[in-house]
Amino acid sequence: MTDPRARHQDLVQQIEQHRAAYYGDDAPTVSDAEYDALERDLRALEAEYPELAEPDSPTQTVGSAGVATGFATVKHRERMMSLDNAFSLEDVAAWLARVGKEAGDHELVCEPKIDGLSISLTYIDGELTQGLTRGDGTQGEDVTANVRTIRGVPRRLNGKHLPNLVEVRGEVYLPIKDFEALNEALLADGKAPYANPRNTAAGSLRQKDSTVTASRPLAVTTYALGALDWGDTAPDPRLALQSGIYQVLTDWGLPVSEHAKVLRGIGDIEAYLRELEAKRHSLVHEIDGAVLKVNDRAVQRSLGNTSRAPRWAIAYKFPPEEVHTTLEDIRVDVGRTGRVTPYGVMAPVTVAGSTVTYATLHNAHEVKRKGVLIGDTVVLRKAGDVIPEIVGPVIAARTGAERAWTMPTRCPSCGSVLAEQKAGDKDLRCPNSEFCPAQITHRIAFIGSRGALDVEVLGDKAAAAMVESGVLANEAELFDLTEEDLRRVPMFVYEVDEKITKKQADAGVVGRQAGDVGENGRKLIANLALAREQPLWRVVVSLSIRHVGPTASRALAAAFGTMGAIRAASVDELAAVEGVGPTIAESVRQWFDVPWHANIVDRWAAAGVRMADERDDSTPQTLAGLTIVATGSLEGFTRDEVKEAIVAHGGKASSSVSKATDYVVVGANAGSKADKAERLGVRILDEPQFVRLLEHGVSAV
Repeated sequence: MTDPRARHQDLVQQIEQHRAAYYGDDAPTVSDAEYDALERDLRALEAEYPELAEPDSPTQTVGSAGVATGFATVKHRERMMSLDNAFSLEDVAAWLARVGKEAGDHELVCEPKIDGLSISLTYIDGELTQGLTRGDGTQGEDVTANVRTIRGVPRRLNGKHLPNLVEVRGEVYLPIKDFEALNEALLADGKAPYANPRNTAAGSLRQKDSTVTASRPLAVTTYALGALDWGDTAPDPRLALQSGIYQVLTDWGLPVSEHAKVLRGIGDIEAYLRELEAKRHSLVHEIDGAVLKVNDRAVQRSLGNTSRAPRWAIAYKFPPEEVHTTLEDIRVDVGRTGRVTPYGVMAPVTVAGSTVTYATLHNAHEVKRKGVLIGDTVVLRKAGDVIPEIVGPVIAARTGAERAWTMPTRCPSCGSVLAEQKAGDKDLRCPNSEFCPAQITHRIAFIGSRGALDVEVLGDKAAAAMVESGVLANEAELFDLTEEDLRRVPMFVYEVDEKITKKQADAGVVGRQAGDVGENGRKLIANLALAREQPLWRVVVSLSIRHVGPTASRALAAAFGTMGAIRAASVDELAAVEGVGPTIAESVRQWFDVPWHANIVDRWAAAGVRMADERDDSTPQTLAGLTIVATGSLEGFTRDEVKEAIVAHGGKASSSVSKATDYVVVGANAGSKADKAERLGVRILDEPQFVRLLEHGVSAV
């Protein structure tokens, strides 16, 4: 068993090293989630062995003491505390029970937890006199000259009712759009991009030359007060509440969060946290959670503080979306349109609630831009349902054993020479679309996807098995499959005989024999029969025509009505369809002009796949001329059913919100589209209103 004191010393050493990298170099070598895990381990160990919890333990201190940065250190008039963390709603409920006689006993202020750099601004007689970083909580770095360059920090407070002295606490950050623009400019100059907005903001604020800081579009949000001296002036009565602090800060001309809310009870808090997490990527700054504070400042004072954190506040941390892991290899995948995409193979790691082993690297240019090497410790990001992405390497973790990766020149599946489809393309493609096994496999699997013909069982493994066994030469033969064909595919047949009892045999149970087609094989044949009856737009999607997704397919099916009419249409006729345009029209025309492509359609038609939509003139065109966007989950419609209902009633189903949008239909867990609709003044409908709109038109809503 590991000696507790030795384990304690090891944890303390790791945490202090990571703090020094985070606060001193602005170049953390572990993710926030990994750091939080170390602190949780240390707290658990000290709870079990209280004698180990000495005053200088990281659980009792804030920031990183003794980090040399080159700036003068100045003592805060009032300590800048840290926050204890909650990682679940159960943690929040337990905290509520501690701060009140029962959970929800107090009003709370909830606000986003900005991922930036803490700052303290001192105003004397309304004039900005000093700006300090948090440092170790007791003293911070004097960055006054640099703070004065931040546009959102007023040199003088507004109003006449001002204190003699006040310390204003806030967070300095770099807006996401400005961070992206900064990186684009660096890349244009041939320089390495910055890793993330938080580190860039911290580094920008710590520049020795304040003109460099001034060139960075830093912003600030304020949220608290430190030392406060009103002298002979009566204090502002609004400061009796935490929410009142935000009102006063606003009056003084200081920026506060527009997303702060006053709530009561775990139910309201849970709803707020879920809403904030759903729209976290649409905010102007990065956040990693929310901060919850007791609203009544008299209650705050009665609850007091621990050695490092207030008892009346807590930080709720979202599940981590960024972690560190090892990039073990870089390989390439050949997609259904021939695009060759590099992807990273990593040591398995849990991020955003799922275990990730693979992450896209997009193309060879992106691998070079990110500067990743095989063997690197890399930052991995997975935001919600978004495909995992390798953000970049952790340079400080390199050992020298890492090696560069080179893009292959030949297709790993068929050996064809890779090439750009047109000059200047960043993507390389395999030109052998008719015979490349990887492309054929991906196209067949795509046919089975929900966005295409939605064929259960027809996934990547099934498609690969049928291609490898020679049962399918390409997708043209898919609807000719029989159970006899599937006997040649090992994954679809029983490997051994099934023994049954005499009693089962007498009851009519039939034993399964080795080589018989199994349940999945029979299900595949049955589901292919159902897929033959899918509407025309889904059949068009399933052809894997470049640039032709569900929106364009719906438009084509609605405009022409039959596959034959689409196939016979000229580029001009295709381009004239709203939602299609010249690029898609040219792609459709070129696709049908290839003989083996046309053969796919002919074989499917001969096998009974629907090639025409039955016009239903009885459907009222209540949405004629309207552009509608649906976002979030609706109870009575799937995503596809919403779009189909819009189109069937004469409307245009759009995927993006703009000033041209007439309505946005909002369901549960709606994200940035709902926010954008509010900003643009676009009318928002809930599900019952949408149903009335479908049935009766605009007058009903």
